[in-house]
Amino acid sequence: MKKVYSFILKSFLGPMVLTFFIALFILLMQFLWKYVDDMVGKGFEWYILFKLMFFASATFVPLALPLAVLLASLMTFGNLGEHYELVAIKAAGISFRKAMMPLAIFIVLLSGFAFYFSNNILPIANLKYGVLLFDIREKKPALNINEGIFYSELQGYVIRIGKKDPNGTDISNVMIFDHTEDMGNINATLAENGKMEMTPDKKTLIFTLYNGYNYYEPVANRNRSSNKPLQRTEFEEETRRIDLSELNMIKSKEDLFKDNYQMLNLSQLKVAIDTLIAQKVRREMIMTGYFAQNFNYFNRTDTTAYDPANAPRPLEDDFISNFAKPEQTTIIDMALNNARSMFQQTGYYGKEMNIKREIIARHEIEWYRKFTLSFACLVLFFIGAPLGAIIRKGGLGLPVVFSTLFFIIFHVISMTGEKFAREGILRASEGMWLPSVIFLPVGILLTYTASSDSNILSLDWWTLFFKRIINFFKRIFKINNSKAKNTSH
Repeated sequence: MKKVYSFILKSFLGPMVLTFFIALFILLMQFLWKYVDDMVGKGFEWYILFKLMFFASATFVPLALPLAVLLASLMTFGNLGEHYELVAIKAAGISFRKAMMPLAIFIVLLSGFAFYFSNNILPIANLKYGVLLFDIREKKPALNINEGIFYSELQGYVIRIGKKDPNGTDISNVMIFDHTEDMGNINATLAENGKMEMTPDKKTLIFTLYNGYNYYEPVANRNRSSNKPLQRTEFEEETRRIDLSELNMIKSKEDLFKDNYQMLNLSQLKVAIDTLIAQKVRREMIMTGYFAQNFNYFNRTDTTAYDPANAPRPLEDDFISNFAKPEQTTIIDMALNNARSMFQQTGYYGKEMNIKREIIARHEIEWYRKFTLSFACLVLFFIGAPLGAIIRKGGLGLPVVFSTLFFIIFHVISMTGEKFAREGILRASEGMWLPSVIFLPVGILLTYTASSDSNILSLDWWTLFFKRIINFFKRIFKINNSKAKNTSH
């Protein structure tokens, strides 16, 4: 029996590792396709892109791992069934449930690792990935001055190069507009030719210009009537240095991102949730007292202009009719303004409470996600293993179709439950456990079918099942009709 268990385990580990990295690679390519515009043309070193892909791959494990478990278990038992090895195992006295035992133990251990990964490794990976992606997206494009184009990516300068030599250094017809004084085009440099070089540390751009002119127009020449001449300086050789430090990628501090709910473990999430709930309750108490106090004020009618002793007529039921027309208009306008003010304040308060509720929901969703990932691996295994034994097809053909279909349904239900939890339609616990609750009975049914060699998945079985249901209702309908006839007689 140990040899059988070892054989089944080895048959599972190969497809498991292969499908996991294939799924990870596909998700990584999707990520690169999404953010390719933020990376191209910025001159990143290879190790920065490698770090980004490494941390991004770690964040994709919650998607890739359940899919790999589902596909690998389906392929393993599909291969065993296709080559009649599963029949031989059963003939040797080993039931399907016992054959699943070594893989079930392995999946339990894998689920434990998935929980540890979600709670301890994934928050760190999310933090590193989020900070690095933010810095990459904020970085300006690398220096790339093309011929005949006014290049304005350098703050304070606009540069135009008429022609550039293939060596990338020799240039001609150079125009440099200096805007560092923020006074417009008052300082310009034109040169027939020159050289453009960058220091080894890539922090300074050096222009060595030949046979040109510097033009400077004083600001006073524009704003005053006094006529100051335009200054023009001719030079045979001139060197201009431009600072390129703004083009370097600035590393953000991780402390700015570490309080995000995706960067927290279970204990940190628990503290954050308790703090947010306490803040929400405190805010509700403050606003409840405010509205209770101001509602009484807004609900009163201004009666300062009414004196019952000097009233020309007795007090009427319609209170406002006791005032003159101008006073009635004033009272109505005040009441409308107070009502509008109260309506706006309640609207702002409602939006504030919705935002606080959604923030709390996101933290609770992330808390439950630590558990649902590991449990999803277990549930999908009990779907994939018996399904592979039933369809008896291995390889990457039919198993891929079935596993992709099941995983898409699982993922759609998971995203729907998470969305309902964020919007307050469901509680976070209900939304996050929804796919597992739906798929767990399916896994139990498939496991029972495969272990008992039942024909529950065959078309004939379902046809007979529905015929029995129809006949059952027909009999009930006939009995009710006969009782109704006897009662009438």
